[in-house]
Order: sequence, then structure tokens, then C-alpha cells
Amino acid sequence: MVDHDTQRKAAADDGAGTILLGQVGHPVAELFQERGGLSEAQLAECRKIEFESGQSLDRIVISKGYLAEDKALGLLGEHLGYEFRAALDGTVVPSDFVAQIPVQFARSYTLVALEMNDDVARVLTCAPFDVHPMDDLATMLGLEIEPVLAPRQEITALINRAYRHKADGVDEALEEVEEVGDILGLTAEIEESEDVLDSANKAPIIKLVNTILFQALKLRASDIHFHPYPDRLQVRYRIDGVLYDMETVPKKAQEAIVSRIKVMGKMDIAERRLPQDGRASVRIGEGEVDVRISSIPSSTGERIVLRLLDKTAKLYTLDEIGLEGEHKNTLYHYLNYSHGIILVTGPTGSGKTTTLYGALSRIDSKEKNILTIEDPVEYNLPNVSQVQVSEKKGLTFAAGLRSFLRQDPDVMMVGEIRDKETASIAIQAALTGHLVFSTLHTNDAPSTVTRIVNIGIEPYLVSSSLVLIVAQRLVRRICKNCRELVTPDATMLTRLEELQLTIDRFAGGKLFVGRGCDECFHSGYAGRTALFEMLPINDSIRRMIMNESSATDMKRISMETGMKTLRQHGIERILKGETTPTEILRVTQLDVF
Repeated sequence: MVDHDTQRKAAADDGAGTILLGQVGHPVAELFQERGGLSEAQLAECRKIEFESGQSLDRIVISKGYLAEDKALGLLGEHLGYEFRAALDGTVVPSDFVAQIPVQFARSYTLVALEMNDDVARVLTCAPFDVHPMDDLATMLGLEIEPVLAPRQEITALINRAYRHKADGVDEALEEVEEVGDILGLTAEIEESEDVLDSANKAPIIKLVNTILFQALKLRASDIHFHPYPDRLQVRYRIDGVLYDMETVPKKAQEAIVSRIKVMGKMDIAERRLPQDGRASVRIGEGEVDVRISSIPSSTGERIVLRLLDKTAKLYTLDEIGLEGEHKNTLYHYLNYSHGIILVTGPTGSGKTTTLYGALSRIDSKEKNILTIEDPVEYNLPNVSQVQVSEKKGLTFAAGLRSFLRQDPDVMMVGEIRDKETASIAIQAALTGHLVFSTLHTNDAPSTVTRIVNIGIEPYLVSSSLVLIVAQRLVRRICKNCRELVTPDATMLTRLEELQLTIDRFAGGKLFVGRGCDECFHSGYAGRTALFEMLPINDSIRRMIMNESSATDMKRISMETGMKTLRQHGIERILKGETTPTEILRVTQLDVF
């Protein structure tokens, strides 16, 4: 039912064993060599893998990192005559597709409809030569399929958004929990890395936990809280930095659920009086998600929190996280430095690591040797050597950083400066000709200097090694689907007054808010953007560091010389209609001296 003669011809030309390595006549190989810049050696390597594995050449070239996925798909789109879409923000999947096609199918084959009419479904795919799933989809829909190319991460994110309102089987799983018996049999069913989509044949408790995990990932949750109460176990998701109450689980299933999660994290299920930490890895179709598990005893039972790190999540660029204007120019300027320390600061969950990844991706990793040590490795960066901290094996931030100095690095990133030893080695590296990136937990940029000195570092070392401090926060964006202009009421006027904003700063005396809709869980917000406060370490700041001036004095002088504070940047976001006064008051503090 699928009209892809062009695909089949290209796939036939790609057929394993039909063309010898190095022989002309492979259209995709020629395309990638002539327009993608691949060398003959790289193509020969990929053709050999193609011959041995049966995978299509385009997926091999992308997986090897020889060609960026968006560039490869763009070239294939021109070659095959298919539309290519680099981004899918604002795209809505037809409701008929969501109703007819199981999420397992969509996730497993990375296929989702862009448009559907009486005869044809335009379907997004990242693998145009993988025609069998599209044939199956055509049969399921009863329509012809017209492929549209898009990057895998963009399609995966769109599938998550499309299916997040569909019933997830939580109620059904809860009904099965009512009849649950002994928990001891669960350990036999645990796999090393379990696919949470495969819940149909699992025990009720396993099915329930898998369903909760899957639902959380669809809703873009960063954390899952299992909060015990005297009469129930409350499941809560943190979405865009805010906690939402979700499922309520019967109290009698609490111990079974806690034990199941502990087994997943390889924790001691018999120990209920002491805090424990564990880690697990779960699969969602082809995607991999790392889960960090923490349990603490409470008066109503053990409280469990799961931190979710989706490895299939999109790696954001600096432009996409909200870096613009003067902030963008400042950071780009310091990224070209050959040595020094660039610190990104803020509380947990403020996007520090995302900013560091975006900064590292701006540096040419082919010309420079880039090493990172992280806890954990959240995203895989091409051409960057990433090391995972392992406290049990003695691989700490300090030990890893010390070893990096013997690896001839140009740029190093240490996940967090937690102690004097790590700070000392980072400063030593910066003073000996290396560019070092790291994070720190402080409230604003000027207080970062005080924090490092309090750790035990001499002020003269701080002043000579630091080059830039970036403080940041994440604020929720107004939902684009239900965004509207309103005249502020008394409450809104009070909030504007707290921000020292007057209504005449807004065109027509109106400002944007989110009305609330299904897309944003009736919160009025969808997605987040970053606020920045950047403090370049110039000569006047260096003198203040040497004189051990207070953070307050540093902030005052910095503002006098042009530094924009987090709150000031937030006010700009309000005036642009990107967020609300309530959000800025929630995440920033008053600039006082």
C-alpha cells in the first residue's frame, strides 16, 4: 500500500553484497562522499559494516558520527524527493493516529503522522530505507504513506507529546495491584536493562511501576516522588521544575512498590531504617534512560525519589536554551580563551549541565582534545571523551581531573566543584594553559567568588584563574497553545509592583498569560527558558577578589559597569511576552545592597 518506488530502488542499490567496496554505483555512498564530505576510508568502513550487519548505509554513517543526522537526512531528502524538517516544535499529531496506533509501535519504529486525509498519511521518519514498518503502518491506517524526514530526537519528542494524554494503563495496573500477593517472586523477573514498554506480561507491581515510569517520561518529568501518607502512597511528578500530584496508590501496595524499585536499583530490600542510593537503567523502545534512586525512612514508610535522565533527550544548543544578545556575545568571547575557568552556577535543576554541554558543542572538538568527568554522564557528545564518576572505585572528580592533566587536554569539564581538592586541581589546570568548565551551587554570580574562597582557595589564585561566572535559573514559558493578552487584575498589578514594573511598559496596558489547556495540564506554561547573569572577571573585580570584598560590593560594582542581574533579565522576558511576573518572582530574588 506504500508508494516508495524511489526508496526501494535506492535500497536495492544499497543491497548487501550487490556492490563491492569502493565500486561506484552506490547512490547514497556517492551522495555522502560528494556532498557530505566523507572520505573514501570512512565510506569503506561503513560499507563493510553495511555488508556484515544489513543496516542501511545512512544509519551507519550517522551512528559513527561521520555526518550529523540533520545534514544526512537533508541530503537524503533532496536525493529521494522527500520533505525534510529539522525541527518539529509546535507540530500537532492527528488525533486519529494516536487513537489507532499503539505508542509501542510509534516509539519502536520512530514513526508518527504529520498529516492524515482520506487517502494519504504524511508520516515522519528518520530511516527512509526501513520500509517494512511503514508498510505495516499503511496496513494499520488503511492509507498510502508519504514519508517526511526528521531527526530521531525530534520525532521521539513529538511522540511523547502526542501520546501523553492517552490513557496509560495506570488504572488497569492499579486494579491488578489489588490482588497482588508475595513480592519475593519479583526478583526473578528483573532484567539488567528493562524495557518499560513491555509491561503486558509482567506481574501487577512490575507493570504498575513500569507504567508510572513510562507516563513520567512522556510528560517530560525530571523526577518521580513516591510520597507515603498514613492512608495512601502518592505519586508525584516534577515537570518544568514544579511538582504535580498524579496517581494515588493503595497503602497496601506500598511495601511491594518500594521493594520493586529497590530491586531495580540493586539496593537492600531488607534495610528499611537507613537511607539508600541506587541506580537502574531502563529502555523505552530503542531509547535508554538512567534512573537514580534515593530512599529515606519516614514515619509513614520509606520515601522514594527517582531522578530520570533520558539519554534520547535532545541536546540543546545555546540558542535554544535562551542565550541571546549581550549574554551570547559574552559567552562566545570567553569560549575562545585558551586557558582559565568558566563557572556555571545555580541550584539543582537550573540547567547548568545543559549550558555546559551547549558551550562544549560550540568548541571544535576535531582541533581540540576535550575531556569531561561527570556524575552521571547525561548526554553523549560527539568527539568528546566522557568519564563517569565512580566513588566506590575511587574515581572522584578530583582523581579524574588529576588524571586528565596527563592526557594532553585542551579543554576539560568537571561536573561539579564540591571540595577544596577539586577546586585546587581545576585552578592548577587553568593556570597551566587549559580551559576548564565546571558548576557550583550558589545564588548569584558574585557570591560564587566568596564560595570558592570559603572552600579554602587563596584569593590570589581565584583572581588569576577565573575568567567568567555565569549564574542561571530556569523559568517556565507561557504555553503557545493558550497564550493570550489580558488586562492585569489587582493581584497581577501587585506582582508587577514587586518587580518595579509599571503597566505603561506594556503595549495597550496588556500582558501575556497562559489561559490553561490540555497541552499544558491547565497550568498556562509549557517548556522552559533560561535567565542569565554573567560576571566577567575584569581588573576591577580581580582587585576586589584580592581585597576579599563582599559579594554585595562586587554585585554593586558589576551592575554599575553593566552586569544584568537574573531579575533584570527576567523582567526583559516578561516584556517580550515569554513568561509571567509570577514565574520571575518565584525563581529570582530582589537585588539589594
